[in-house]
Amino acid sequence: MLFAAAPAAETPPHTGGLLLLIDGTTGLLTVAALGIALLLFLIIKVRLQPFVALLAVSIAVGLAAGLSVTELFGTVQKSDAVSLIESGMGGILGHIAIIIGLGTMLGAILEVSGGAEALSGRLLALFGERRAPLAMGLTGVIFGIPVFFDVGIFVLAPIVYAAAKRSGKSILLYCMPLLAGLSMTHAFLPPHPGPVAAAGLLEVDLGWVILMGVVCGIPAVLAAWAYAAWIGHRVFVPVPQDMVEAAEEAKAAVAAEQRAHAGSTDKGGSGGTGGAGGGEGGSGAAEAPVSVGTVLAIIGTPLFLILCATFSSIAFDPSTGRSVVEFFGHPFVALTIALLLAYYLLGLRRGWSRKSLETVSTASLKPVGNILLVVGAGGVFGAVLKGSGVAQALADAFDSAGLPVIVLAWLISVVLRVAQGSATVAIVTTAGIVSPLLADGDYSQAHLALVIMAISAGSIFASHVNDGGFWMVAKYFGISERDTLKSWTVLETVLSVVGFVMAGLLSLVI
Repeated sequence: MLFAAAPAAETPPHTGGLLLLIDGTTGLLTVAALGIALLLFLIIKVRLQPFVALLAVSIAVGLAAGLSVTELFGTVQKSDAVSLIESGMGGILGHIAIIIGLGTMLGAILEVSGGAEALSGRLLALFGERRAPLAMGLTGVIFGIPVFFDVGIFVLAPIVYAAAKRSGKSILLYCMPLLAGLSMTHAFLPPHPGPVAAAGLLEVDLGWVILMGVVCGIPAVLAAWAYAAWIGHRVFVPVPQDMVEAAEEAKAAVAAEQRAHAGSTDKGGSGGTGGAGGGEGGSGAAEAPVSVGTVLAIIGTPLFLILCATFSSIAFDPSTGRSVVEFFGHPFVALTIALLLAYYLLGLRRGWSRKSLETVSTASLKPVGNILLVVGAGGVFGAVLKGSGVAQALADAFDSAGLPVIVLAWLISVVLRVAQGSATVAIVTTAGIVSPLLADGDYSQAHLALVIMAISAGSIFASHVNDGGFWMVAKYFGISERDTLKSWTVLETVLSVVGFVMAGLLSLVI
């Protein structure tokens, strides 16, 4: 079995660096702890640019853990050697970069057209100004069920920007409840890959996983919302200026073009049928408010397509029909379709020219470069930690600890999460480790589902600098690293601890 627990290694996979002085698991843990501490020091105290700090510490950790130069960088000549730095960067950006690009452009169209403002205004009207953060949280839970965490951030971020600008309050008050909902559903509920994979490894019916996911996840997200309200009133973070400037630049360009187009229409009079009709219709349509139904349809399209694809992969055997559904439901395709819909429904149909659409899209991508580099460097750091053997050493150490399985599952997942950053990797790896421990016990499906919830809870513990999600949250919402640790990292810890406590308490009676 691919994820079956591996026997404990007598020696670490690499020797050299600090491992010459401190060998075995102790040496690997020391290297990882020193590396994370150095990274936090460079970013928070020295104020070194995170991309540079991540690369520098990744190289230092790799060398200290005994990785060779070839393992870190590959070779100058063409060979089969795999560079951890290249694979770490490419592995995360191969998926994230396309989603960030498409999601950012979609968000820009929603923002510049007034769609995000219209939707946030409707939410505020329904829930009231005081309950606006709750509206954001519910949005995160609802939209987080069918979509991946990162897709949810990029599609829904403009709504957060609009709500924060309308109120003049800290963006933390609005983005943290949203993020809590997205994170909870990603970790606890099918059809997300982590809980689905764990259910397969532990042979648990998905119905039980969904039921226990709701029972454990709802109290966890409620606790996270309470913390989000507390931190949001104590730490003020403005709407990120680069995002504001990109949106304002795009709005100004569109407005200037509309004025120029209207002027040329006035001079042409009614003689140019196409120009006159387009000019008058464009001017009026551009000033008309955006329909909330149109915005929801655009946002809902990728959600619906992704949801259909995810469930089809679970419910149906491989077939041509399933392949078609999975094609249109792939995040790349679904977001492309949503972007094209936004171009037409919020742009061309309302009088925008193709040049305006290009201007808005290009302007929105200006702040993305730093996001991509930092997220990619976070992937490098995680790859080096995994390549050095830290994760396996931790798993071997906990495998014979003698703790209750549900506690052991949470602890292993926590340590793997903190060590390498990925929630899905922590879930799948931990499920493979604890699976043999459950084989000899007479556990019910409900109890096994609670073990999965403990694993899932551990997988979202203390998101920090080696997690790509940490950098997405920090850079996309303009939060400093220090404030991200205070807000996002603690929020994730609250979700993890409360979810685990619920699973542990239920396991005593089920």
